Amino acid sequence: MALPIGLVFDCADPERVGSFWAAALGYIERPPPEGYDSWKAYDAEHGVPEDQAGYAIVDPDGVGPTIFFQPVPEPKVVKNRLHIDIKVSGDGALPFSQRRQRIEARVAPLVSLGARMQRRSENPDDYFIVMQDPEGNEFCLV
Repeated sequence: MALPIGLVFDCADPERVGSFWAAALGYIERPPPEGYDSWKAYDAEHGVPEDQAGYAIVDPDGVGPTIFFQPVPEPKVVKNRLHIDIKVSGDGALPFSQRRQRIEARVAPLVSLGARMQRRSENPDDYFIVMQDPEGNEFCLV
């Protein structure tokens, strides 16, 4: 039996990075516990200092993993050991021109949210674009 997983990002600004990924993946901020209007209210009541509060996003359909963004004091300095592929080009059965068009169409909206494009693969059998989120975490549009 497969176990459910969650992903965790270390970052300097959890809400900024988490909001980016929520928009990029079609996720939403994890709702606060019952009886609280916000996570800030929950954290304040439970003694979580503001600079230690994280930010979590969830798949609104309940299918994808929860993603948590935890604050850390040090900046990102090396390449990710794990990265996310955002699969926007279909199941691979589409012709190269259509797959490329779907991938390219996602670049500008993500850049407007704070992403940066690093490079493109020009291989028609494995076309992808490597990007970085607002804090430099690499991900691919495939």
